[in-house]
Amino acid sequence: MKHHFETEAIRSQTEKSQFSEHSVPLYLTSSFVFDDAEDMRASFAEEKEKNLYSRFSNPNTTEFVNKIVAMEKAEGGYAFATGMAAVFSTFGALLNAGDHVVSCRSVFGSTHTLFTKYLPKWNIETSYFRVNEVDKIESLIQPNTKILYAETPTNPAVDILDLELLGQLAKKHNLLLVIDNCFATPYLQNPIDFGADIVIHSATKLIDGQGRVLGGVAVGKSALIREIYLFSRNTGPAMSPFNAWVLSKSLETLAVRVEKHCENALKVAEFLETHPKVNLVKYPFLKSHPQYKIAKKQMLLGGNIIAFEVQGGIEKGRNFLNAVALCSLSANLGDTRTIVTHPASTTHSKLSLEDRLESGITDGLVRVSVGLEHVNDIINDLKQALDL
Repeated sequence: MKHHFETEAIRSQTEKSQFSEHSVPLYLTSSFVFDDAEDMRASFAEEKEKNLYSRFSNPNTTEFVNKIVAMEKAEGGYAFATGMAAVFSTFGALLNAGDHVVSCRSVFGSTHTLFTKYLPKWNIETSYFRVNEVDKIESLIQPNTKILYAETPTNPAVDILDLELLGQLAKKHNLLLVIDNCFATPYLQNPIDFGADIVIHSATKLIDGQGRVLGGVAVGKSALIREIYLFSRNTGPAMSPFNAWVLSKSLETLAVRVEKHCENALKVAEFLETHPKVNLVKYPFLKSHPQYKIAKKQMLLGGNIIAFEVQGGIEKGRNFLNAVALCSLSANLGDTRTIVTHPASTTHSKLSLEDRLESGITDGLVRVSVGLEHVNDIINDLKQALDL
């Protein structure tokens, strides 16, 4: 019987041990034993499905991956130590020397560094398009282009890419469509429905939801996941069983947590739109968002991330951070605790002004990861910081 999202997240787990536990136990083991020489041979030959070594698979990581696979409507997946390990391993497995990537310019800073500093070492080049220039994507495609890449909503400017359009372009030009779905989670958005071949998550964020552990996951078509698995099996970026256990338990509350995050975020965004010291507010489910109609088409709710611009540029942005009392100053997001960052003076301060603007990062831009505190307390803290 097919169950709803919330039921699958709670009831899908590995087989019970002889102890008939109600909650899956931790399998803190680096390796596994075999019955005899033939059992070991057949297992390594993949003639039977069996755990060999926790760098390859483990009951805890398998359970976590299987849940994400079901949530994203994928065929297979692999879990990683971090979100960036998932991003790099996907590219490392699927690209060869001389290949080309077309990507939205608005990507996470470490992904941008991967494109501009490390992939070129293997003669892999990237061409960028801006969020508002999707009509130029086809002009960037070359005979050696293999991957079309985007994250939506984007980090940190919370722009939205049309997944249906990207899926159509990828299919038309026989490209692999790889989507970072971190901000939306599988609960709010399923890129595979729109033609994505691989979906990547930093599980560190909303999937964990409580700022406890690092993790990443890539899911998608089985043939592609097989290549990612083989690459990762040999290069070693595997998720730890403990982190997988934590993240699998986190998935049991993902829907209820994300719904409350979104409810709070919409109210905070509506407040920010009314404040005289805020130039603009970007939240996918605000009608003022430039891609509001696209967001409504492909997302269940608007997510928990808001980008807004404080009047006064970098200095006022720094002053705002110094004035918040309840909200945390942190590089993380998707936590139960509300987090604020000022990218121009922190995470993206080493970029030139031109490079920042290409990613939608103005001097006064503030990113808010809205948490699960009472929404009035969040609003009051932001208000007093803005009023100073």
